[in-house]
Amino acid sequence: MKNIILIGMPGSGKSTLGVLLAKAVGYSFIDTDLIISRKANMPLQQILDTDGLDSFLKLEEQVGEELECTHTVVATGGSMVFGEKAMKNLRKNGIVIYIKVPIEEIKRRVTNIRTRGIAFHKGDTLDDVYKERTPLYEKYADITVDFPDGGDLENTIDKMVAAYKNYVKEN
Repeated sequence: MKNIILIGMPGSGKSTLGVLLAKAVGYSFIDTDLIISRKANMPLQQILDTDGLDSFLKLEEQVGEELECTHTVVATGGSMVFGEKAMKNLRKNGIVIYIKVPIEEIKRRVTNIRTRGIAFHKGDTLDDVYKERTPLYEKYADITVDFPDGGDLENTIDKMVAAYKNYVKEN
């Protein structure tokens, strides 16, 4: 079985769902944001503040491009989809699940856009980030799972597991 790669907006639940999904399928779990922080020896927001957006995106792409694992659920940072080389590597070794959450729910969950370590251009809003990234999430997704309103986590995990198993069986 391949890795399961989770993509989606900040606040979509990639890390939370990823841990639960890993337990459900018996996989390991990796959060690329933690790898980036460890590599830079500072939190994501500090990387953005100190080194800037372009440096952050370059480091994020490098982490995604170099990531080697098997039987692992990988929660990516929301901006990983900007790194073409990263996404090529992740897709080569895994099945990509887009956790699709409506912008209204993202806004409800993400109240700290300026301090959370979200990669965005100065002056952008969450709406702008959503509009820019959604086509990339859709482009790279093998599977899309709707997670409309922060509802039942177990239901969502069940949907993700079923979608993953169906995808593997059909491909």
